[in-house]
Amino acid sequence: MNPVERHPHCELCQQDGGILIVKTEKLRVVRVDDADYPGFYRVIWNDHAAEFTDLSPADQVPCLAAVALVETLVRQHLKPTKVNLASLGNVVPHLHWHVIARFADDKHFPQPIWGQAQREVPADRWQDLRQALPALDQAIKDAVLTSPQ
Repeated sequence: MNPVERHPHCELCQQDGGILIVKTEKLRVVRVDDADYPGFYRVIWNDHAAEFTDLSPADQVPCLAAVALVETLVRQHLKPTKVNLASLGNVVPHLHWHVIARFADDKHFPQPIWGQAQREVPADRWQDLRQALPALDQAIKDAVLTSPQ
């Protein structure tokens, strides 16, 4: 096993980047602790890479497979209106994918979650969804650990 390449000034090299769900040699999946978006996950490449094409073709496959796996499980468990996928990295230039469950009545829908809010959402709106997260977290962990990488 090769040591993970770390950058001393990179937030995602130094920290998990959220609530750690699962970590493998190549990548990790975290859940973002966001009150407005409880179904918000990140797939983070462990080695420091700024762009998807910095990965070898052999590493691109498990990276996108993990993103697809998380999206599939989010859809199955949370039944969102839509799932947003994004690999921005403008603020933190470390390869990571956002997998965000979106609902027609969420704070920003249909805008991106980083856009202008469209409505106020009652504090208890996501209570049932939050109760589903432990089972989803476990499903993600089990699926990532059993998928070929």
